[in-house]
Amino acid sequence: MSEPVETSEMVAFTKTVEVKSLSRAAAELRVPRATLSRRLARLEERLGMRLLRRTTRSLALTDAGELFYRHACIALEAVRQAEQSVRMTNDVVRGDLRVSVPPMMSASFNAAVCDFAACYPELRVHVHTSNQRADLLNGNYDVALRASSQIEPGLVARTLLRDPMISVASPDYLRARGTPQTHLDLKNHRCLLGFARGELAETHWPLTSGGKFKVEGAFYANDIELLCDAALRGLGIALLPHGLVSRHLKSSALVQVLDGAIGSGMQIALVYPERTYMKPQVRAFIDAIAAWARGKVDVDAE
Repeated sequence: MSEPVETSEMVAFTKTVEVKSLSRAAAELRVPRATLSRRLARLEERLGMRLLRRTTRSLALTDAGELFYRHACIALEAVRQAEQSVRMTNDVVRGDLRVSVPPMMSASFNAAVCDFAACYPELRVHVHTSNQRADLLNGNYDVALRASSQIEPGLVARTLLRDPMISVASPDYLRARGTPQTHLDLKNHRCLLGFARGELAETHWPLTSGGKFKVEGAFYANDIELLCDAALRGLGIALLPHGLVSRHLKSSALVQVLDGAIGSGMQIALVYPERTYMKPQVRAFIDAIAAWARGKVDVDAE
């Protein structure tokens, strides 16, 4: 089976036919004349037939050349239309964008989404809030915001923020129940647990040294704000993002426990299906939310 014809070879051929000169065709395509000649030779070699009769003074199409020229023009026009369709879509972002986000997003994130929608009035934005992990591979969603370091095969993640997970408790709780010295001590404590993937109750916490250990829960919630409130009210020890509890640590309303023993890195990422062609509205949304995340980091650093 012969190799497929390359677009550059078809362009070289059609341009040569149109201008009736190798030198002029090479000049208009901005390639050396020798390069143009090689492309024409490769084209004829791939097809196994002569397309042009060349003399020192003229160029003429063979019968096969006339037939191939007509089809090559159709093929190249299709390529041009495909390219133009993408460029037009990029100029005016329109259609639908379906986004999945976890609940309790910040006011600044909500503002970023509203600003994005305002920038693209011809785009219909669908934002679905849920603790359950959206299935991005079945086509129901274009992009999702996730706080996770685990990405399924077939998906791409663009990390926006990184935030360590730390274990915290209120001073009142620790005065009443004591401060754990190792993770093994947690079997005598009340643990406030979340839901893995937003669906299944947690059964293990991570060790900073690697691996994980089993924990028994006294309180469960798939809302980290509620887990934080439970820790503030002295209900037990919770594993929460540092960014969520930092102000409570500064005010001493919460205290970090088992520092350096328990915890993991959490990444907040935009996740989308791995495709060669990305919808313009998806690319525009990713860029907008990435800009929001950069601004959030700058504000937090001040």
